[in-house]
Amino acid sequence: MPFRPVVLAACVALSLPLSASADEAVFASCLASLRAEAQTKGVRADTFDTHTAALAPDMAVIGFLDAQPEFVTPIWDYLAALVDEERVADGRAMLAQWKEVLAEVERRYGVDAETVVAVWGVESNYGRNFGSRPLLTSLSTLSCFGRRQAFFRGEFFTTLKILQEGHVAPERLTGSWAGAFGHTQFMPSTFMRLAVDFDGDGRRDLIDSVPDALASTANFLKRAGWQKALPWGFEVSVPRGMDLADAGRRNKQPMAEWAARGLRRADGGALPASGAPSGLLLPAGRGGPAFLVTRNFDALYSYNAAESYGLAIAHLSDRLRGGAPFATPWPTDDPGLSRAERRELQQLLIARCHDIGEPDGMIGARTREALKLEQALLGLPADGRAGQRALRALRAAAGR
Repeated sequence: MPFRPVVLAACVALSLPLSASADEAVFASCLASLRAEAQTKGVRADTFDTHTAALAPDMAVIGFLDAQPEFVTPIWDYLAALVDEERVADGRAMLAQWKEVLAEVERRYGVDAETVVAVWGVESNYGRNFGSRPLLTSLSTLSCFGRRQAFFRGEFFTTLKILQEGHVAPERLTGSWAGAFGHTQFMPSTFMRLAVDFDGDGRRDLIDSVPDALASTANFLKRAGWQKALPWGFEVSVPRGMDLADAGRRNKQPMAEWAARGLRRADGGALPASGAPSGLLLPAGRGGPAFLVTRNFDALYSYNAAESYGLAIAHLSDRLRGGAPFATPWPTDDPGLSRAERRELQQLLIARCHDIGEPDGMIGARTREALKLEQALLGLPADGRAGQRALRALRAAAGR
């Protein structure tokens, strides 16, 4: 019995290389099978061989596939970090810095500066976070493991064509786990279809050219159906007892119909007289904020098919225009944290002797585990949730 933990540890240690080896064998076989298919998509054999010779699978990306924050994070947490005062202030600085470029972008594509900058802010924090994963590694792994392999194979082949045609140097082609890259995080196929050379240097460059990235984003939204002078929507108040069976982004009705049913703007004003069809969006159900959304919201949604994502872009664009936070609070007794508050929470954990790395505002596994320990000590549910309740308790414990 005294030797059992040692034996178990040895078994685990032995199993890891075998598992990795099995993954690598599957991966090698998969790549070999993709070589011929790539050529039917316009990828030369020498291009394929050159850029896949040293590839190895990155199995971490498979876990991300089923844990996208847009779908697993409570919307009040999601928006608290994406649309905070820090991002609003930075966005207003970007509006001023790129004023002339954005004015020309709006003239050509009909998409306002605030919306374009909001996409930029949410996608890469205004160019500060492109993602560091090599696209070929991520996309080849996703082409061979997990779900949606057909989709990712298309993106993998397109990435090889981007390299083949010399659009981006191989060492510069890094991005998110899913293969998006550049200031506004285009997928490779989106780059090939919709990226534009706005600065006139003969290259479509979403990595080192802010004008190209902003214009390409506006081009995307225009192609997705964006209509100039049409709002994305606005927050509304819903009468108590109103039948919500027909709520939903896709179930659009004229504004006049919604007005007749008692909807008003959240600030108490009447709905616009516009006949623009709008859908009633209830991202947290009847108890939370409600929104009437137009086809411009659908254009935002198409950028990353999640309503929470579309709402983040829409709300940030409103804040950049000087708009206020939502009038209706989210239906939770533990609201989410801004990035500054997340960093503060991490600093408080570090002060209590937890080794969680630098306070970067990213709530990872080490932060959650440390938080669970402190929550148990502070009499809170030990769930690792980084919310206002945990932050208040840590502040009180520190005498703040």
